[in-house]
Amino acid sequence: MTFKLSVLDQSFARTFDSATTALQETIEMAQFCEQLGYERFWISEHHGFVALAGSAPEVLLAALGAATRKIRLGSGGIMLPHYSSYKVAEVFSMLANLYPERIDLGIGRAPGTDMLTASALAPNGRPDFHKFPQQVEELWQYLNNEHAEPIVSPKPPKNLPMWMLGSSQDSAVLAAQHGLPYNLALFINPHAATQVTNYYQQNFKPSGQQQTPYTSVTIATFCAEDEGYAHLLAKSYEVNYYRYITGEWQGDFLTPEQVAEYPVSPQLSAFIQQRLPRRAIGTPAQVKATIEEIQAQFNADEVMMVSNVYHFEDRKKSFELVKKAFS
Repeated sequence: MTFKLSVLDQSFARTFDSATTALQETIEMAQFCEQLGYERFWISEHHGFVALAGSAPEVLLAALGAATRKIRLGSGGIMLPHYSSYKVAEVFSMLANLYPERIDLGIGRAPGTDMLTASALAPNGRPDFHKFPQQVEELWQYLNNEHAEPIVSPKPPKNLPMWMLGSSQDSAVLAAQHGLPYNLALFINPHAATQVTNYYQQNFKPSGQQQTPYTSVTIATFCAEDEGYAHLLAKSYEVNYYRYITGEWQGDFLTPEQVAEYPVSPQLSAFIQQRLPRRAIGTPAQVKATIEEIQAQFNADEVMMVSNVYHFEDRKKSFELVKKAFS
């Protein structure tokens, strides 16, 4: 295999009151993925979204570092417009000093929430997403320029990789300009064109961190020994997400067993169909073939997988089967 495999975990919470369980499962999953030999384990940032408990990746990363030994850990990502670039530099310098050569700083511009919550996060009540390119430059300087003022304490290690995350051309442009490794979120935008990574790879400018382009893509993956059950896992994810965004969700998610009997309206069917591209669903052999196809399409150095299915054991089994399929 000429590319690496990694995992994105979103601390999936099944009910209003299950955040503690979700966070403990994230820690256990990091340990499990380390045992399986995955390259890195990233966590996401969401706010005001009770289905995903990971609102403070910098806190959770500290817990993950203490619970693991060697797997790379990172933010997928820190939503930079919510914060001071200097504070982010401090926090990740601290993490990188606690867990040397294991921390990745992935940054993004998307709010990771609704605009009401984004306004609450903003110090002045007005999110400044248009300042993101300026913040990227500031953060880079704080982490890499020894003469930057004010100095960052503790001193940032030289091997603290800063990644650009995104789902469109804008992020690819910034990643290429700054010479950063790039992660394209195909699980968010499954219709993203291959031109996005082509642009990044063709226009990459070497930096002190990265001499050549490094491309990662993140896809939704649902793997099971039984093909039918794998498709049920994928359907349960889509049905639950549809119920959430349409207001049908009343505080808990449907199990795969309940989704098997759930009526599929024309609207729901259309929703599921438009989200199917670039999802890896099926048996280990089928998922392996899909991952290889997507990796080739985007000329990716790494494929990262996310699998927000209801049962924790199903999630573990999915990642286990995929890793074994590539062994």
